[in-house]
Amino acid sequence: MAKKKIGLPPLDWLRVFEAAGRLGGFSAAAREFGLTQAAVSQRIGNLESWLGRTLFVREARGVSLTVEGESYLPLVQDSLQALERNTEDLFGKSPRELRVAGLSSNIHALVVPAISRFQRMRPKVRVMTDSVARRSSLDEERTWLQIRYGRGTWSGREAERIAPEVLVPLAAPGVEWGAPLIELRGERPAWRDWARKTGHDDLPPSVISFDSMEHALSAARQGMGVALGSEPLAQADLQAGRLRRLDLPELKTKDGYWLTWPEDRAKSKKQRALIADFLTALRG
Repeated sequence: MAKKKIGLPPLDWLRVFEAAGRLGGFSAAAREFGLTQAAVSQRIGNLESWLGRTLFVREARGVSLTVEGESYLPLVQDSLQALERNTEDLFGKSPRELRVAGLSSNIHALVVPAISRFQRMRPKVRVMTDSVARRSSLDEERTWLQIRYGRGTWSGREAERIAPEVLVPLAAPGVEWGAPLIELRGERPAWRDWARKTGHDDLPPSVISFDSMEHALSAARQGMGVALGSEPLAQADLQAGRLRRLDLPELKTKDGYWLTWPEDRAKSKKQRALIADFLTALRG
């Protein structure tokens, strides 16, 4: 190993080292940069000569980081990310698009009413939405900014709560307590949970059951009975008078609606400011 040099190694060598360390091999790093494996190996060799240290162990089945390589990799990653973030803050253009994914019911109830508020704050930003059919599909969704339902703890994601989940007895005008209950199957508390926690033992009968809050609220709007509905998702219906809260206790839960994104995204000040404005609009 050649004697180490003083100063900062060339950026190109550091970027190739970071990719090889992150992806676990020279071939994968070569594909990421459109280089040959030999070119990647040469850059890594140059970096090792510059530092006077071996960063990778070369073996027949591939390469692996040495102890010094493992120590150096996070330092290089943090430095490259900081350089990219600060360059974007200083010289990058303001974001021109905000794209958000979520369940169709959440897009309809939470995002659509917030768009006009957001556009008053960011008139030059185009809003795009991507609907998913199932909550589990969000993990595979390529759109990284997402509306999610739960308790705000998703591995590898940051989350800011839009609204807590509060369940309230809802019905169309003219429909009173005693009308058939609209059941909702799923992870939310059901009418029996509401009755147990509020002391109401005499529940009216139920003649219809849904597996979607959106469908339960739609049935309530049509006068089909009383739904234990999500107050955040029913806001538009409540404000328009299509639904009303009955004079009965509400049921607070530990869940809520969250705006979430991966921890390694939204690092620049401009991106964070855009998300903060969108969150303000979502909270109304």
